[in-house]
Amino acid sequence: MLNDFFLIFFWWVLVCGLGTVFLPLTLRLFGKFFDRGYAFSKIIAILVVSYLVWLWGSLKILPFTPQTIWLAIGLAAGANFYLFRKNQKEIKKEIKNNWKIFAFEESLFFLALLFWAYIRGFQPNIQGLEKFMDYGFINSILRSRFFPPADMWLAGKTINYYYFGHLVTAVLTKLSGIDSAITYNLMIASLFAFCFTAAFCLGGNLVFTLTKKKKLVVLSGIFSAFLLNLGGNLHSLYWWLKNKNFSTYWYPDATRFIVQKFGAADNTIHEFPIYSSVVADLHGHFLNLPFVLLFLALLLTTIFHRKITLPLCCLVALLLGCFYMTNTWDFPIYFLVFGLVILYFNYLKSHGLIGETIIQTAKTILICLFLTILFSLPFHLNFQNISQGVASVDWHSPLWMLLVLWGFPLLISLSFFTFSVVFKNKLQKIDNFILILLGLSWLLILIPEFAYVKDIYIHSHQRANTMFKLTYQSFVMFSLSTGYIIVRILTALKQKLLKFLLVTCYLLPVAFIFVYPYFAIRSYYGLKDYQGLYGLNYLEKFYPDDYQAVIWLKQNIDGQPIIAEAVGESYTDFARVSANTGLPTILGWRVHEWLWRGSFDEAGKRTEIVREIYESKDLIRSKQLLNQYQVKYVFLGNLEKKQYPQLQEEKFEKLGEVVFFSGETKIYQLKR
Repeated sequence: MLNDFFLIFFWWVLVCGLGTVFLPLTLRLFGKFFDRGYAFSKIIAILVVSYLVWLWGSLKILPFTPQTIWLAIGLAAGANFYLFRKNQKEIKKEIKNNWKIFAFEESLFFLALLFWAYIRGFQPNIQGLEKFMDYGFINSILRSRFFPPADMWLAGKTINYYYFGHLVTAVLTKLSGIDSAITYNLMIASLFAFCFTAAFCLGGNLVFTLTKKKKLVVLSGIFSAFLLNLGGNLHSLYWWLKNKNFSTYWYPDATRFIVQKFGAADNTIHEFPIYSSVVADLHGHFLNLPFVLLFLALLLTTIFHRKITLPLCCLVALLLGCFYMTNTWDFPIYFLVFGLVILYFNYLKSHGLIGETIIQTAKTILICLFLTILFSLPFHLNFQNISQGVASVDWHSPLWMLLVLWGFPLLISLSFFTFSVVFKNKLQKIDNFILILLGLSWLLILIPEFAYVKDIYIHSHQRANTMFKLTYQSFVMFSLSTGYIIVRILTALKQKLLKFLLVTCYLLPVAFIFVYPYFAIRSYYGLKDYQGLYGLNYLEKFYPDDYQAVIWLKQNIDGQPIIAEAVGESYTDFARVSANTGLPTILGWRVHEWLWRGSFDEAGKRTEIVREIYESKDLIRSKQLLNQYQVKYVFLGNLEKKQYPQLQEEKFEKLGEVVFFSGETKIYQLKR
């Protein structure tokens, strides 16, 4: 545990150092915030540095090396030093006047990082669900010189997925020099810490527009941080009312609650950040959360400053471009948020919805869209979208089930909508910003009740992905708005009885919302046997010979030569070599390749080819197939022998030589 603490501390120092480099830019962007946006300095840092590294690698200008990363940091440091010199007196004054809140937020970040890293230490295994996929992306990127990176599960192809968030993880991994089997878990903890401090900053600054009372601002920020990162929905209340106890409560049910009970199954997904933190899949929607919070903070500072500058528009466009490359669904959602906020901003400037308002809004939106496409153009040129348009849904969610999921946001929204009507002459600019977030959040909940984006999911899962990706962002915007709404309403009301009734109505659902992480964390992690942050412990325990082979490959093989290993189904331990090393294999999880490519043709063909490579007695044919896919190493372990019972091992002795063996596991290097 002590060694893990030193790793966590080193990781924190590294990330904190990056944030410090970008502090002058952060202070310039968020000068109106009560904390000057300090919590966002780290997020801006990893965004800019990772983007520069990705851009140079995508244009084949500079390879993905530690030296390239340090060059990006150096250039960023130079630009920030220029800002510092240009505004030296103001920045020194800002630091002197705000060092206490900076120290407080830094402490929050470190404690949140330490807390979730400690939780992960009870179950650090990079195994189960889709961890192989995420870890494989990271390892493939780490081995890449240029981008797009090689697809570790379809040799000869590049990743046809949204990989920028995984690249951010790879950048921090290469910069730190820590094993990716550890940084995977450190990144999970970092996302929790990034989002906790960013939500604190956003929630606190929303209330800062109402009052300058520091205690209330800080408490509101803390509440927003807890609600976004540790809050669930009212499924726990539903369970308690139904069962009168929590003895058999199963936490994933809160994310798969809407199921058609009669007739064909309507399987849906409606996750939220604490579930992402618990199950620890490094998916795009989770990796993008810090950038989403930065985006919303930039919109808020736009309203604070009452002007839209070109540098701010460029940063917004950069974020939207990275949204597309990290979690594409977030791009249209927040592009719409941006458009509505700009429309409202221009409406205020023009004192009405007149032609000038429309023209200025369209101009800003088009400039932003052009820059967004420009910033992400190398990704677009190498990516094939597999969506097949939009279709009408066959099922609708029962109203009572929607109330279980969204009952508390409904209570908060109705409270604020009522407040907005009653106090319509006293509404502030931030009130209308919150109304925009609430209105769009409900729109995102309603869309999957009528339409879905067509993909490869089967009929009974038709709207699962659409509901998942849209409502995840509803949860984010509701969580950030709730603290402000409660404070806004309670400070505006004069009647003590009405205040008491409202507080009572809010406290009951909040109590059940915060019950969720208790059951989720205890169920997944157990909290009895601390194992450390190394994510390959399971491999050493259950596949000790394969583990030794994987370590040998990681330590002795440079570049990305192609390997052959057994093909298996998704969510299994197959493709463990390619996932854990980043070395491309002929075919990994074939259903996932189907999902990423939009067709099973190639995956189906390669499934039989791999079988033939392992089972065919025809030496010439086997050599031909191996050469066709430029295979350099053949892996033979327990899973290969299990999957291919007629495996012809003696054939590989003629085609190559054993370069590694441990127990029953061997690696053959083929002759050329």
